[in-house]
Amino acid sequence: MKKVIIYSFAALTALLPCVQGLAGNKDRVGQSGAPELITNPWARSTGLFALNTAYIGGIEAMKSNIAGLAADTLFEVGLSHGAYLSGTGININNIGIAQPLGNEFVLGINVMSISFGDIPATNYYNPDGFGTFHPQFLNVQLGLAKGFGIHTKAGFAMTYVSEQINNINALGLAFDGGIQYVTGTRDNFHLGINLRNLGTNMRYTGSGFAINVDQTESSPFYPISALAPSDKFALPTCLSIGGAYDFYLDEKKLKKADAQPEHKLTAVFNFTSNSFLNDNIGLGAEYTYKEMFSARAAYRYENGIGNDAKTTTMYTGLSMGVSAQYQIADNGPRFAFDYSFRPTRHPANGVHMLGIRFMAGSKKASSKED
Repeated sequence: MKKVIIYSFAALTALLPCVQGLAGNKDRVGQSGAPELITNPWARSTGLFALNTAYIGGIEAMKSNIAGLAADTLFEVGLSHGAYLSGTGININNIGIAQPLGNEFVLGINVMSISFGDIPATNYYNPDGFGTFHPQFLNVQLGLAKGFGIHTKAGFAMTYVSEQINNINALGLAFDGGIQYVTGTRDNFHLGINLRNLGTNMRYTGSGFAINVDQTESSPFYPISALAPSDKFALPTCLSIGGAYDFYLDEKKLKKADAQPEHKLTAVFNFTSNSFLNDNIGLGAEYTYKEMFSARAAYRYENGIGNDAKTTTMYTGLSMGVSAQYQIADNGPRFAFDYSFRPTRHPANGVHMLGIRFMAGSKKASSKED
């Protein structure tokens, strides 16, 4: 198992120069397509700006580190809604389902839709508008993760990407792979690495590119319809490496050796190398009480974030969030509510995310065997 861990981390780390070869080139910032692939729709993880690559678990892991899908052998369903840049009419709706398959395999599916509201349609002859159109982005992700004992998890996912604006559309496929490893006396030291959105180029096509041109090879001339060519674009590939450490605040007060601490504070670190965005690095912390209540906050830094004239991100770098969870009886189903907020620069009014989750089944039994 140690060889599996070493080889897996080495394989993904070997891809870092490929991604970094594109990162750091300011001339490429903003030139990728399908930005929704790096949009996290889940309220719990966005409260930490998705810096919890090392220990994220459940259905939310599909949009951060697919390996975490195998964190618990639980059936899980989650819904989330985001008011993206409040006041713009952009909404994110998302649903995810995780189903254990046995032998520590977990299958997950995540469907995310982004709507942009009603946008006035105009052209040269109708500058005041002649109706509206409705752009729609849709991502359908299928993922599979497996736990290797309690110390190691690995996963793989594929995402179908669809972008449509009336009679113009673009399709693509993106692939993710991730690993998580945990160690320590109480399994409280976490490591994670995740490569996302490695896939096909995309290109917009459709009858919306049709233009009228004059046919000049015969007389008399007459107009014909032709399709204007469109350029292809790449996906926003990124590589994240993160770590986390759990501090059990009341551990020394416990009388029984097998008693579980009630107060946990998790320190989080993460670095992300982006192909078409600035690299970023972040720190965060999450406090949890009896798995019933959690509060979290983080700060993510990237080049120029403190200068409004030079920054390439709408975010200020801060994020915060809370979660509440209730379990019916000792082994009954659990319900959770999540909320996060990320401030943005004017004129946007921040990004609010809300989510609810339902979990049924029993967690994996702890074991020191690997």
